[in-house]
Amino acid sequence: MAYWTGWLCNCVNRVSTPDMIGEFDLITEFFSSHSAGRQDIVLGIGDDAAVLRPAPGDDLVVSTDTLCQGTHFTEDMPAHALGYRALAVNLSDMAAMGAEPLWCTLALSLPGVDRAWLAGFSSGFFQLARQFDVALVGGDTVCAPLATTVTIHGRAGPDASVLRSGAQAGDGIFITGHPGDALAGRKILENDPAIIPAHFPDRPVAANDELLPELIDRFLYPRPRVSEGRSLAGIASAMIDISDGLHADLVKLLSASGTGALLDAGHLPVSESLVQWAGRSEAVHFALSGGDDYELCFTVPPGAEKQLCEQTAAWQCTVTRIGTVTSEAAVRWQQDGRPLPVDDAGYDHFGGGADA
Repeated sequence: MAYWTGWLCNCVNRVSTPDMIGEFDLITEFFSSHSAGRQDIVLGIGDDAAVLRPAPGDDLVVSTDTLCQGTHFTEDMPAHALGYRALAVNLSDMAAMGAEPLWCTLALSLPGVDRAWLAGFSSGFFQLARQFDVALVGGDTVCAPLATTVTIHGRAGPDASVLRSGAQAGDGIFITGHPGDALAGRKILENDPAIIPAHFPDRPVAANDELLPELIDRFLYPRPRVSEGRSLAGIASAMIDISDGLHADLVKLLSASGTGALLDAGHLPVSESLVQWAGRSEAVHFALSGGDDYELCFTVPPGAEKQLCEQTAAWQCTVTRIGTVTSEAAVRWQQDGRPLPVDDAGYDHFGGGADA
């Protein structure tokens, strides 16, 4: 297969059945037969390497993300959701650069072969790939603890990628969607719902478990803001996707730009579902520190805000201004006119971190 190598022959089946399958049959059945074709693919899956042909003059944009069981997801995560998320997190990186996604590769580490699991995983993966016309052009399979690695390739016009380093004092700071919902969904999945109220004493009595599916869905199936990110190219001065927590990722953007910010937590677009489930104060905490939102946080110069309003009028997601970039290299949050201390630690793959 197109630089798709590995070994699954000696894997113990994930279920106790004689349902054995060879590596190349596995790739054909669950991946290469579903991979959408594109005119810019000279040679896809089927050889030692893929041959791809970007349009003349375009910049090539590349990103890689790995998801490991026990670090990024639990063993209980549905296979369909994991396949979806494996690609979604990379699409979110393309969105944050203002790039158009084109092709991807998938490295899949499996503890064994389970056809039902693979069918669910590939179904979730290709559901999202078809939505954004992304072609799978190669990868790798190995027998090891469950993990996925996706490398995605996209394109942007010459020097048109939106970087983290372009924010200037006076720029407005905006965010899409409702940060914090994904962290709530993750916590719901991690805990017995019967004991969740003990963790949130300010949860209103009126809240009920009808809210749980909506919040869980925000964790299992994040919406990569690809079209929104592309439309911000030429408008946003800097941009980042929210994977490790709004505050922590915003600090990364401002640090890259050599700037600071004054922000108002009262303007955070927390969802009604999150407020009803966790209470207002906890919802703000989730919005600031929660990871896995995959929303976009971006800055816009004052002179481009009218263009931003025109551009976002047709968007399916909300856009909210939460602060202003400052020349002073400090990130200050306030709420109800008073300073609000916020921990800089977001999610840390090696050191733990905040609640993300």
